[in-house]
Amino acid sequence: MMKVPMLDLAAELREVGADVRAALERVLVSGHFILGPEGAALEKEIATLCGVPHAVACNSGTDALHLALRAAGIGAGDEVVTPAFTFIATAEAIAYVGAKPAFADVDGASFNMTAATLERALTPRTRAVIAVHLFGQCADMPPIAELCRRRGLVLVEDCAQSIGADWDGRQSGAWGDFGCFSFYPTKNLGAYGDAGMVVAREAKHDAALRMLRHHGSRQTYLHEAIGLNSRLDEMQAAILRVKLKFLPRYTAARRAHAARYRELLAGARLGLPAEHGRGTHIYHQFTLRLERRDEVKKALADAGVASGVYYPIPLHRQPVYEKEFGELSLPGAEAVAREVLSLPIYPQLEDGQLRHVCETLRACL
Repeated sequence: MMKVPMLDLAAELREVGADVRAALERVLVSGHFILGPEGAALEKEIATLCGVPHAVACNSGTDALHLALRAAGIGAGDEVVTPAFTFIATAEAIAYVGAKPAFADVDGASFNMTAATLERALTPRTRAVIAVHLFGQCADMPPIAELCRRRGLVLVEDCAQSIGADWDGRQSGAWGDFGCFSFYPTKNLGAYGDAGMVVAREAKHDAALRMLRHHGSRQTYLHEAIGLNSRLDEMQAAILRVKLKFLPRYTAARRAHAARYRELLAGARLGLPAEHGRGTHIYHQFTLRLERRDEVKKALADAGVASGVYYPIPLHRQPVYEKEFGELSLPGAEAVAREVLSLPIYPQLEDGQLRHVCETLRACL
């Protein structure tokens, strides 16, 4: 039986391993493991990629969101709107600063919040918005950014799944006051552990982020705020710098796989992921919509094909939020949560594996 995993990091390591080992040896020899030259260089490289002046490394994508809200002054009594269809880390960051989440619905084709669904979720208490670029495609940022500007709202982009994606040439992370990236190992640009980054447009935010990630300190043993210990270590930074050089080729491979999926699944009784056509979808996931999702997922697994459900329960239906938001109706988020299924789309996926996925899937429908 042909096996098709959801991700094959061993295959990636065969391509990048020699360069990664050399980079790790460079760090070991340096004896510098925290807040050193590798992290500083990675910050400059990510800032250049995003087309923004500032980037601050931290130890996870969740911390990136937390730090952005802290640097923006969001706190107790404030409300932050974010889509209900996303990973819980987006909402957790809101709780970490003492603010309250408000959940917006999503568009069933793009899986992202729109300006219209955002506007419906705004209240007089709203101080900030976290726009999520889910599965590798930017949300409709021009009207979202304009709405935030008009209302005087802080705009944070959750770019955990969208490094290299753009809208009309403007990169994800460059639209808001802050862009927050995750380098979790399964991401398109993944470390070999937790890692994250915040990009920012204003120097004051860059300074605040650097102070907050380092125990609230700008000067040794002088602490002006209760900060975090959220410093990206040099080994992860060195690994990411190596893998960043492969990112354009890997993005091209993901997009080629997506095109092949579309070709082989044309006419099947399922919904293919929609591209807005205004920029690059980097395909962190290739996510379908289909009925009998759980039944199909099991049939694929029985045939050796991995698949994933991201995400089966929208945030307003999660147990932690059910008491407060149990009566909230968000039909778009609720519908996609019932129907989404993601197929393998890592760069090293072979055409024979991809064809096996499609043939098996068609037989399940």
